[in-house]
Amino acid sequence: MKQYRFYLLTVLACLTLAGCTKDMVLPVASGRPYEVLVVLEDEVWDAPAGRALFNILDTDVPCLPQSERSFRISHTDPKHYDHLMQLFRNIILVNIDKTQFSQARMRFARDKYATEQIILTINAPSLESLQEFCEQHRQEVVDFLTRTEMNRLIRKLEKKFSKTTDDLAWLTFGCHLHAPDELKSYKKGENFFWTSNNTASGLENICMYSYEYEGPETFNKEYLLHKRDSIMEKNLPGEKEGMFMQTDTLCTLIKPIVVHKAYAMEIRGLWFMRNDCMGGPFVSHSRVDAESNRVIVVEAFVYAPEKKKRDLIRRLEASLYTLQLPQEQNSLIEISIEEEKKDTK
Repeated sequence: MKQYRFYLLTVLACLTLAGCTKDMVLPVASGRPYEVLVVLEDEVWDAPAGRALFNILDTDVPCLPQSERSFRISHTDPKHYDHLMQLFRNIILVNIDKTQFSQARMRFARDKYATEQIILTINAPSLESLQEFCEQHRQEVVDFLTRTEMNRLIRKLEKKFSKTTDDLAWLTFGCHLHAPDELKSYKKGENFFWTSNNTASGLENICMYSYEYEGPETFNKEYLLHKRDSIMEKNLPGEKEGMFMQTDTLCTLIKPIVVHKAYAMEIRGLWFMRNDCMGGPFVSHSRVDAESNRVIVVEAFVYAPEKKKRDLIRRLEASLYTLQLPQEQNSLIEISIEEEKKDTK
């Protein structure tokens, strides 16, 4: 009887292992948002080529009131890169070998060891080519890793979002918008609404407004900021008369982007409350609703004077990409770096 039980357990174990091999369930990637693990020899990490890679990750997030680096940086020598470290959410692997590589290039792979994981591989024939590559492609690497984290947030918002904000977007503009679930306090105005988590420990806000599209000149910097200031002054006054939200024009970045395969204008900067001491970062997307011939703007802004603001504003920024104009479908931010092909047997 004991021999039979042992045989039965052995068979079941083999069947279980076979099933796992066929349909392997990967663990969830570890690490915090915007944390990057660099796998590189210690001596190279401390050399100019390694410092060039470090300097990419050590860049400041633009348009924040205080200096905050773009990523949390971790490093390990390849000899310590074990199965636990392979579960990091964002990994940069560096291979230097002149016999295999003729020029420096980077590729990426998804979900190799864990779900929600990105492994960015940089291959180079020499330390000099690695350093040159990092210096020439610094913004490309920053954008890639930032978009990767944004896409993770967007996927989370697909499953859990503020019904209050989405209902306001639908009833006011005929659009859908997925904002963090805790944004439930709101205020409505003419072609305008504002939602907030209404907490003193880090005020997170989304507002949405629209105005008539008057042609390409509608999307120049001066016009967009003038519209923003006039609409915010009307709809978001301060506690006392003469207090209202305005844009700090000394720190404002504006650039065209693509959202859902359509043109949009991104503005990133700082806001302040005139005649008051409040302020913080904001980011907005301005897009054209062709059906109504109107510009629809969705904006995220933060007030958290005693906290770091990078993760707060980036979390809200992900919501901007979920704005679904009439006839649109939600999609992730496109990643254009060449994807590494997985080995097949």
